[in-house]
Formats: sequence, C-alpha cells, structure tokens
Amino acid sequence: MRAFIFPGQGSQAVGMGHALAEASSEARALLAEVDEALGQPLSTLMAEGPEDQLTLTENAQPAIMANSLAVLRVLESAGIRLGDKAGCVAGHSLGEYSALAAAGTFDIPTTARLLKLRGRSMQAAVPVGQGAMAALLGLELGEVEAIAREAAQGEVCTPANDNAPGQVVVSGHKAAVERAIAIAKSRGARRALLLPVSAPFHCPLMEPAARAMDEALGKVELRAPTVPLYANVTAARVEDPAEIRRLLVAQVTGRVRWRESVAAMAEAGVTHFIELGGKVLGPMVKRIAPDAKITSVVSIDDIEALVKEL
Repeated sequence: MRAFIFPGQGSQAVGMGHALAEASSEARALLAEVDEALGQPLSTLMAEGPEDQLTLTENAQPAIMANSLAVLRVLESAGIRLGDKAGCVAGHSLGEYSALAAAGTFDIPTTARLLKLRGRSMQAAVPVGQGAMAALLGLELGEVEAIAREAAQGEVCTPANDNAPGQVVVSGHKAAVERAIAIAKSRGARRALLLPVSAPFHCPLMEPAARAMDEALGKVELRAPTVPLYANVTAARVEDPAEIRRLLVAQVTGRVRWRESVAAMAEAGVTHFIELGGKVLGPMVKRIAPDAKITSVVSIDDIEALVKEL
C-alpha cells in the first residue's frame, strides 16, 4: 500500500514550482488558481522571491501547498489518480491541508484561503520575540517531555513536533525554550538549538489562532476524503468531515505526532511513502520505517519516473 505525504513549513525555497510551471500547463493553471483565490501574485513570489517575503508564515503556508498540489495536478494529467494509487494521505502540520485538498476534502481556492488565514493568525497570536521553538536532537520523546516540564517554570514549554526517533521540537515562551535547550545539553542531547521561526507553533500560546481557524472552518464545506487521512494530533486514520474539522482546530495548539503517524501507516500496511513537493519528510520516514520505500517527487523528471513506476 502507498501513502501520499505532504511537507510542512520550512520546505519553502525561492524558485519552488517555477521549473514545473514552465514545463506543465497543468501546474501553471493550478498556481494561477491559487493566485486568484488569494488576490496576490504568490506564484511570482515563489519563483522570484524575495526570500524574506516568501518565508513569512502567511505566504509560506499557501506556497508550500500550491507547490505540492501542482505536482499532484501534473500526475493527474498523466492518469495517476490519488484515489487509485494511494491507500491513505498525511501531511506535516500545514501539509495536512495539502493532503486534504489532494483527497478532495477542500477545493484549491478554499485551501489557499484557509492557509493564508492560518499563517496570519499563527503569526499574530504571539508578539514577535516572546515565543520560540527549539530542536532537541538525540533525545527521545519521554526525555523531552520531562525536560519541557522542568524548563516551563510557570511559562509554556511543550513538545510541538515529534518528528522521528531522537528528533523532537519544543515550543513556548522564549525564556522557557532557552532553559529547555540548556537542560537538554546537560542531559546528553546531540544538539539543541533554536529554530529560525517567527512564532511558537503547536503549543497553547497558539490558542487565538485556533479560535480563528475554528470560526473559518465552520464556514466552509468539508467533503469526506477519497482516502483516509492520518491526522497529526491523533496519529490515527480519520474520514468523517466533522471530525476532520475538529482535528484541524486542535492541530493549531496540539503536537504534530509525525513519528507515530508514520509508524501507524506502516503498521497498517503502507510500504511506499510518496512525498509530493518536497524532500523533507523522506529522511524522517526512513528513520521511523527503515524498510519502507521513499519517493520524493518535485521535478518534471521525478513525475515522469513515478508515472512509469505506477
């Protein structure tokens, strides 16, 4: 069984999608659809930068989705249908929206507008400089949970992303996260470093953004996905639109349980993970499910190779 998986924030780069759009009218059409939905030339920003504008959360989130779905659109034009070739989908953080759009829960314009709002709301939830995130490498989740509790000291500090064995990210108030880094180093972490992010994602400080997404998601139609989604916050499959809506709201403040999600997909019989629009998730998946086949699909050459294989 195959899983189609979709990358999250941090996978953006100036030039993303440009070569694909030059090679494919289907990719160009999808990017134009996103531009129109947002009322901004996002595809130009993706192609040309500047990098600091592309990296802004409210631009990076819809851009990463657009890049992933452009790849899927080209695959579809070659006769590769997700519902026929995949047993499930999953995405890392914002990639969950990409996965749901790929599986037909949202249309592309709705997904773009939701991600624009999500990025803007997450950025606005905490004043710049008050929050932080840090990667604690070489420690397992239980060790990081203990470190976060010790570091909190009345502030927020919690595991935000459980990405792979020995790769956990904490999020919260900046001072608490800095204390977590110091404690982690004293406990034998291989590396412990602040991440270059603009806000403390996936922690209780994001509650204002969760409220904004709850309101926005209550106004849009969600259809049942063509294949099940493995949700970030439960690491379990879900197909019911009402439950998907609830989990997308919970995801804003909740932990991205990527390690458990991949393990659950592998246990359910997934042997081939296909990452659309990035090369970030593949190495994580390989550490979680070493026997699985990993395919990253970004370029037109990647697409043509996958079409021949499938």
